[in-house]
Amino acid sequence: MLVEFSVSNYRSIGDEQILSLVPSEQQQLNNILENGKYKVLNAIGIYGNNASGKSNLLSAIELLNKLLYLSARSNSTTKLPYQPFLLREGYELKPTKLEITFIIDENRYRFGLEYNKEEVLREWLYCFDATHQEVMLFEREGDIIDASEDYKGSPELINAAIEATRDNSLFISTCDMLNVSGAKLIFKWFDKLLSINGIETQREEIRTVHLWENKEYRKKIKEYLMLLNLGIHNLDIVIEDFDVAKMSDNLDKNIRNLLDKIPGGQIIKTITTHKLYNREGATTTESVNWNLDEHESEGTKKVFHLSGPIIRTLSEGGVLVIDEIEAKMHPIITINSINIFLNKVTNPYGAQIIFATHDTNILTYCPLRRDQINFVEKNNWEATEIYALSDFKYFDETNDSGVPDVDKEKRYFEGRYGAIPALGPFIEKLEKWYG
Repeated sequence: MLVEFSVSNYRSIGDEQILSLVPSEQQQLNNILENGKYKVLNAIGIYGNNASGKSNLLSAIELLNKLLYLSARSNSTTKLPYQPFLLREGYELKPTKLEITFIIDENRYRFGLEYNKEEVLREWLYCFDATHQEVMLFEREGDIIDASEDYKGSPELINAAIEATRDNSLFISTCDMLNVSGAKLIFKWFDKLLSINGIETQREEIRTVHLWENKEYRKKIKEYLMLLNLGIHNLDIVIEDFDVAKMSDNLDKNIRNLLDKIPGGQIIKTITTHKLYNREGATTTESVNWNLDEHESEGTKKVFHLSGPIIRTLSEGGVLVIDEIEAKMHPIITINSINIFLNKVTNPYGAQIIFATHDTNILTYCPLRRDQINFVEKNNWEATEIYALSDFKYFDETNDSGVPDVDKEKRYFEGRYGAIPALGPFIEKLEKWYG
């Protein structure tokens, strides 16, 4: 379970911003996941104006994931993905900081690092013991790496990892490559942290196809797509050997020659089945098959692409991060994609979803708590800041229900929470232009 993520000096983010999944309104019992003595939220939604920094906040989570997996596999001259905040003097000299807190088997861990373009400056991993005290597993400061006795693994392997860790790589990644058990435990958790760009979802198709090989997942993916009533009667995935001769005649000659040199290539085709109707519009026993990529809508393609990651996260537990979750999809499909994470029956293994969106229907039709709704906007020096709806404290004399923010969508459009475009008299100015 994810508890908290923080980032500073990254793209539009200047000072440290914290995305917290710790319930701030303890009296509410809905949408809470429990693991031992820890409680976290099962979902977080993020709203904000275009260019406010929503995507940067979520891409920082993916960045940490990438650093973990690619760090030890790069070479000694590889530059680190350092993209500091550039709109305030001096920040180009500061390191980027990433830190994440999560739960594994009722134990709470905190991992983080600071880095610039050339090197990892600091790195740390802590764990809370049974007395709620934070115990250092390892600390790194420049070239000095100190691993404690509580960091599980062979002392010989840990010492080898200390010697092998380069300036531009992570110690924990080097430990994982050398099969240090303390690192493998952390990487097992990160394996269930998936980040998705909701506009460009083709990468997720590979994940879905991979899951298709498992009969149980195949059944769940089919059922999920059928329930969304997309007009698809059946679905199948076909893998064919790559044949340049079957490519379009309009394909550029140089590209064709290049493709012809690729040995042993394969093409994956997703075939959807639709019912065939007779002249009177009645159902027949026949059906029509076609290629999803060629004949289905962009929204249907996205639903299929996301079906694998969604089903896997719900089936195994984990964290699914989606930017622009509503892109290309009908609001009702988006709402249901979120609500299955909020329902304990459909989310039996404590999966979590973090999403950024402009779809205000979610504020009305998803039963999100106030501390599950976050907003981002730029401060007076154009740096991204994040805050939650639960940070707002006020009384509504017209509301007799005792529940604040009954109409969250209306209040958001009215600007009561901020994080909306400040256009001013937009229409009036355009009328003067064309008047």
